[in-house]
Formats: sequence, structure tokens, C-alpha cells
Amino acid sequence: MKTRLSLNQAKEEPVTETAQTRVASRIRLQIPVFLRGYDAKGLEFIELTRTLNISARGACITSGHFLKLGQTVQLTIPSPATSSSSLVPSETPPIMAKVRRQEALGELRVFGLEFLRSLE
Repeated sequence: MKTRLSLNQAKEEPVTETAQTRVASRIRLQIPVFLRGYDAKGLEFIELTRTLNISARGACITSGHFLKLGQTVQLTIPSPATSSSSLVPSETPPIMAKVRRQEALGELRVFGLEFLRSLE
């Protein structure tokens, strides 16, 4: 069992890591994504937003919608409208994710998402 010490607990009991501990490293990268799901009132929406950071197992995003913890949402990365190259796909496959964390920063809502399938 791994333990972790915070700066305030260096001389106290170690804290056991929880399921919230990240397994994959995060990259601070803003990527535009379409977020599709149902808000807290049950209304379907699609919103163009962005990631604040991303890893192989999840992402932190912003949203103007209220989401529930544990609910599943869908992320799609927009691709160029037209491309003459066969190297650029016409669309990206959707990434399914669960809402694991939420936080309000003024009028902005930030959500921690866990991908249902790792991007590795």
C-alpha cells in the first residue's frame, strides 16, 4: 500500500492514497472539444468547450452546464472542415467519460472526467 505525505503532515501519520490518485500524468493543454450529454435537469446539450489539462485516462474541462457526479458524457475533438489529405480523418471517434469531480470558479464550472477507455 502506497502512502503520501502532505507538507502539513510531514511529521504526522501518512495518508493512504485513494481512488482519486492519478495513475497517468496530466499535460496542461487546451484542446477544443465538443461536450455532449444531459445537464442536471435532464436536458440534452452539445457545447464547444476546451480541456484545461488531459492525460491518457481523463481530462479536466470547463462547461457552462451543470453535470452530475457519476454521469457519462461524450467528448469529440473537432477536425478541420475540409482536408484534401487522407492523413487527416474526417471525424474523430467519440470519447466516453464519467464525471468524477466538479468545482465552481465564479461563473465557470470545472469538471474532472475519467475516460471509460484509456487513450493509451
